[in-house]
Amino acid sequence: MVEQNMEAKLKNLLKQEKIQLWNPPYTEDDGEQQGAPHMQELVERYAPLLCLPVSEVGGTLESIRIQAVRRGKGNKTYRETHVATLELLLPRESRKDPKNYLETRLDVSTQEVVDRIGKDFDLRFFKLILNGKTLCPERRLDEQGVKNHSKVMVLKVSDAELKQQMREEEQKKKEQSESLQRTHKGFQILSERDGSEDTPFLEIADQRGNPLKIPPTERKALILAMGLHEKGRSLMKKKQYDSALCHLLKADQQFSVCDSSLLRCVDNFAVLQLDIVWCYRALEALSCLDDGKTRLQRAEDGFCQCYGQQRERLLLIQGNTGREEVLFLRLYLLQCLLFYIEGNDAQAQHQLTKVESLFARLCLDSDKMAQLMALGFTEREARLGLRACGGDLQEAATHITNRRQEREELKWQERQKRRKRTEDITVLTELGFSRRDAAAALHRANGDVNRACEILQDASQAAQATNDNEASTASPEKVNQLQYLGFDREASEAALRLTGGDVQSAAQLLLDNNGFLSPPSTSASPNSEEPSTSSSSTSSPSKEDEQLVSEVLEDLSHHEDDYLDLTLEEESDLINTMKTYLNRVSTHTHTV
Repeated sequence: MVEQNMEAKLKNLLKQEKIQLWNPPYTEDDGEQQGAPHMQELVERYAPLLCLPVSEVGGTLESIRIQAVRRGKGNKTYRETHVATLELLLPRESRKDPKNYLETRLDVSTQEVVDRIGKDFDLRFFKLILNGKTLCPERRLDEQGVKNHSKVMVLKVSDAELKQQMREEEQKKKEQSESLQRTHKGFQILSERDGSEDTPFLEIADQRGNPLKIPPTERKALILAMGLHEKGRSLMKKKQYDSALCHLLKADQQFSVCDSSLLRCVDNFAVLQLDIVWCYRALEALSCLDDGKTRLQRAEDGFCQCYGQQRERLLLIQGNTGREEVLFLRLYLLQCLLFYIEGNDAQAQHQLTKVESLFARLCLDSDKMAQLMALGFTEREARLGLRACGGDLQEAATHITNRRQEREELKWQERQKRRKRTEDITVLTELGFSRRDAAAALHRANGDVNRACEILQDASQAAQATNDNEASTASPEKVNQLQYLGFDREASEAALRLTGGDVQSAAQLLLDNNGFLSPPSTSASPNSEEPSTSSSSTSSPSKEDEQLVSEVLEDLSHHEDDYLDLTLEEESDLINTMKTYLNRVSTHTHTV
């Protein structure tokens, strides 16, 4: 990462001065270095500016020049012949030069490239890695994201190890795909439930726990997005960052369907962006740098819109802002990392200063934690309570107690609502309606039992009118006329229903079908207790569906503030890493 930092700084200086190292006076037409004095002049001018040794700057500057020349030639070759240039990061003992390259078409299988690398560099057992993922030998390069100038790592392994790793990776991919599909299916089932049945369903509520009315299409996308996000977060806790990233990116797709005005009112989307970049960091996916910058900006904008520029909206709703500060700690820390990789040490140092100040406020006194836990509070409650109250022990205890009472009040209200709903359904079933129809009608009537009764009666009358109409359409007189012509009774009734009671049309229909017609299927009445065969949300849930629902519900946190409960261990490690990198720059400055 230090080399990347130096290279980025030099590239920025070259860009500012509009210096093109691949052109004269620095490079001849054949790509060889032309003006050594001109290059030396740049080295001597840039070394003091960057507070770095002349030897290091000279080597890095020449490396940049060679890269630029090679890239230019590679672009021309690719345009003319579709032959791409790949940069190979070989095992240390196999390197003849700092960087090695391979020219190949991208529509060939990975195995062909493996064979060429093995022959050219005398390697036997190895695999190719692109952006942290192993390239599959059977698939084409372009199908796996390989592009012109891609950097491909050549990882040396034993034959047995290679075969075992390939098997494990294929199994891992299969399991990731199956997990993603099952999670998506489970939350899709839940997103199609609206609370009208006696089955588990999800309700979207505001920060105070009050249910929100959201259009059905958007509600479905929001539940899928939030569910996939929860699954991704549970995988992040297990350090399974690659699987977590798959679920988080899928959640991001679902959030894109939601109305932007809704996303501005909640922090879910902003937290998701932060989690995706945190996974990039954990996977060392520096190739995702540009995407990471964009996502961090979305996260920062989202937090400002949701919480207020000075957290004033959050303060109004919750009375404090301490718990959400951990999100800003991660945001500033990731921004610091990206600034450093870009070679912007000043901005990186500025962000690190903010991070260290915030980290000091969020680190908790272990004695206070122990005292709160001795009072019967959980570790999570103690941590969140102390952060909410700025480390004040007494205020934290009061805050936690109040939060418990608020949650108990919400649970009591929910139990009362369920009890009344059960009683109302019982009242409707005693009037002769099925339990399923009663539940659906009560949901449509927003819990008004009298209105639900009217809905059921209207449906019953409509069904009866339909039956009466069908009876008049296939009256005994008309059926007898067709029977007199030699047609079967059941076929005659079916034909009359299909033709609206027109005897002549019914006779012609029977003639066209050789006198045979299957009687039309009849729909169940509102009073019917027969199970439906429809696959709609009103059908009885299958065992497989219920198993999927149970699986995804296990991934949902039972604590609404779980995403704020960070121990800050990973953050502490990254802070120390950034201090080491930036102290190196400071050391060079003092030396100069």
